[in-house]
Amino acid sequence: MIERLSTSSLAGTTGSAAGDRLPPARFAYDRHTWKEIAHLLANFPAALLGFTYVVTMLSVGIGLTVTVIGLPLLAAGLLGARQLGKLERARSRALLGVRVDEPSPLPLRSGRGFFAQLWMSLKDPVGWRTVLYAFIRFPWGVATFLVTLTSLFVLWPVLPFIARGLANADRAMVRGLLSPSDELERRIAELESDRGVVVDTAAADLRRIERDLHDGAQARLVNLAMGLGLAKEKLLEDPDAAAAMVDEAHGEVKLALQELRDLARGIHPAVLTDRGLDAALSSVASRCTVPVKVTADLAERPAAAIEGIAYFTVSELLQNVSKH
Repeated sequence: MIERLSTSSLAGTTGSAAGDRLPPARFAYDRHTWKEIAHLLANFPAALLGFTYVVTMLSVGIGLTVTVIGLPLLAAGLLGARQLGKLERARSRALLGVRVDEPSPLPLRSGRGFFAQLWMSLKDPVGWRTVLYAFIRFPWGVATFLVTLTSLFVLWPVLPFIARGLANADRAMVRGLLSPSDELERRIAELESDRGVVVDTAAADLRRIERDLHDGAQARLVNLAMGLGLAKEKLLEDPDAAAAMVDEAHGEVKLALQELRDLARGIHPAVLTDRGLDAALSSVASRCTVPVKVTADLAERPAAAIEGIAYFTVSELLQNVSKH
């Protein structure tokens, strides 16, 4: 499967490169030459528009960073820069025949917090590369516009060669700055998005463990210490009462140990690792106050992560049944 995907990707890349290959420039004016001339003449207004946008966006956004609206304006400006890059890719695709894929969109989900989305927008590499492209394109766009316009009237016999050279530089610039990064960029964005979910889940588990320790084993150990203290005081005065208190404390110790075992089992049950999901769920069902029948029909043992999800889901459901 991996080899097939790699071969397909390689074939697609080769086909794209072949589609971008143009016939050599000639003295005659063909449709490719006229498209390149049109692109070079349009460089000046397009570069002026892009340069004006990024300068205004950076000036306003960075200048207002001392206020609460500066960074949101800068983030919105970077999102707008993405659209500017999209227009440039479309123009290059139509006039220069450059086949450049669109970058993956930012994973701005509604469930994420405002500051998380703001930070993701501010560090968007696609937006910042488009800003760099706009800065480089302005002097280059002015130069190519003047050279092409002058050559159109003065050096028109060799203009196809001049246009081809300038257009090739434009093609390289578009591929270098406006093409999406490799798969690593997309994977980084996905991992950063998933990291928040993992952190929230881990924090919830820690709070659950803390609550179970505070309400269960810790309370019993406190009672145990108090009971043993009272038994120590009555040891000489009333040995029988002291012995009864020690017996009660012994029972508290057993209950505390059982609760600690249950807590450790909730973190990662040993029976799940040793004997699998069927035995682990049967153990949970045996402790439920309501009769539960467990039936497991598994052709093979699932992955450890799937076993853990199934175990803790069933455990939580049975605990809710026992409580309510």
